[in-house]
Amino acid sequence: MTAAAEATADPAPIRQVFAPRTILALVLVGIVAFAGLTVLAAYAPELRGGEDGGAHALSKSAVGYAGLPVLLKAMGTPVTVSRLRPTKPSDAVVVLTPNPGMAAKALQAYPKGPITLIVLPKWMAFPDPLRPGFVQKADLAPDFGVGDLLASYAPKTAIGHRVGRTRPVLHGIGGPFGADVVLPLGDIDRLKTLSGDGWVPALVDEQGKAVLAYSAKSPGIWVLADPDLLNNQGLASFANARAATTILEAARGGDRPILFDVTLNGFEKGRGLLRLMMGPPWLAATLIAVAATVLMGFHALARFGQPHRGGRAIALGARALVDNSADLMRMARKEHELAPAYAALTRALVLRAGGGHLQEHWLDDLAARRGVARPAEFDAEAETTKTRDDLLVVAKKLYDWRGEMTRERR
Repeated sequence: MTAAAEATADPAPIRQVFAPRTILALVLVGIVAFAGLTVLAAYAPELRGGEDGGAHALSKSAVGYAGLPVLLKAMGTPVTVSRLRPTKPSDAVVVLTPNPGMAAKALQAYPKGPITLIVLPKWMAFPDPLRPGFVQKADLAPDFGVGDLLASYAPKTAIGHRVGRTRPVLHGIGGPFGADVVLPLGDIDRLKTLSGDGWVPALVDEQGKAVLAYSAKSPGIWVLADPDLLNNQGLASFANARAATTILEAARGGDRPILFDVTLNGFEKGRGLLRLMMGPPWLAATLIAVAATVLMGFHALARFGQPHRGGRAIALGARALVDNSADLMRMARKEHELAPAYAALTRALVLRAGGGHLQEHWLDDLAARRGVARPAEFDAEAETTKTRDDLLVVAKKLYDWRGEMTRERR
């Protein structure tokens, strides 16, 4: 192939970096991923199953309390495990299981029930890496923050522990438990008790130390010092299960439901804008808005092509000068004053079409032979234009006259 042939050959086609289908697939994947992330962000607390091994009513570990709601439901007691923080005091018996180190303000701000049973933490436990849902017991939880946690209910709180594993017997000494209440317990490791100014014992062990007490300032606040009476490992013993149900039945007063709170343990159900948009009755409006957005996106892809390079803000050249001058005449509303100049321009074009040998006085003879008006008549009419419409009439006549004079229409 010669150099000239190579120069005139078509250039190689430009290969696209991304195919349209690939771009569309990436966009769809991004939309689906964003939608999934939004749903997860809205429902993340609910998707947590509570299998973290913590001491709360969703946990099935040894220190959890998931077995107690199951037991109470089997006995016909109305029970709720609540992930919603109430906005006002509840009519149910509220069971709170604060984590070690919880701030006192969080506990105080929680809306209480007619009876609120606060179960103090006892064990430091860690999730078992080999068995999900199980825990490994490390040691007793520190008790130095309990006084501050309960300071709004009693001015002083002291915590005590027995040594070793024992089988204590609880006795009622007042309040909801009479002296006839005797509750022998199963095997308890290092029984936990509480005392201090402002606490009234309700159940004490054989040594006279309170395991369950209520606040003298707020009698509706009960505190259970040892959670092994209620948690899953404690319920493995029939004696402990009997003691647990006896305590809760006394709190119920015969007809109250029981509410186990897990919001203080980090399982609160969200109430944000995302949940509002994704739940009835606003779910339909959200789906409509998403569908409208998708359709608008497809419409934009189908309507617009490749972007055009923007031109100069101020154009260059003779044409731009003419356009600007015409715009100025239009803005000043002086277009009709251009009629005489247009008539002279038309006459000059006719003379040029004749080869340049025609003279001005010959146009009258040529017009007579063509059977059209003389140039002087158009000059006179052009001088009398007053409006833009008059200018258009004169311009049309001059255009037709030029066509007849030069035979351009033939």
